[in-house]
Amino acid sequence: MKTFEYTITDALGIHARPAGLLAKEAKAFADTVITVAKGGNAVKASQLMKLMSLGVKQGDVVTVTADGANEDAAIAAMEAFFKANL
Repeated sequence: MKTFEYTITDALGIHARPAGLLAKEAKAFADTVITVAKGGNAVKASQLMKLMSLGVKQGDVVTVTADGANEDAAIAAMEAFFKANL
């Protein structure tokens, strides 16, 4: 299992557009479970509506976890995605 923490810098937080892109990126790793957690609530990154239900705002710290066969590649891709989009 691989994990990293990220502080959201996007002024709108995780809203519809980046959440949709994040879900699409996570679905590319079908053999790895990727989760995003905030304040004790964790959801699968591939589930758009659940991602948005976390209510992540600018300045919030999220924990991203990848567990599975491609966890190294998945966590690297997620970290790059967060830095580029959120």
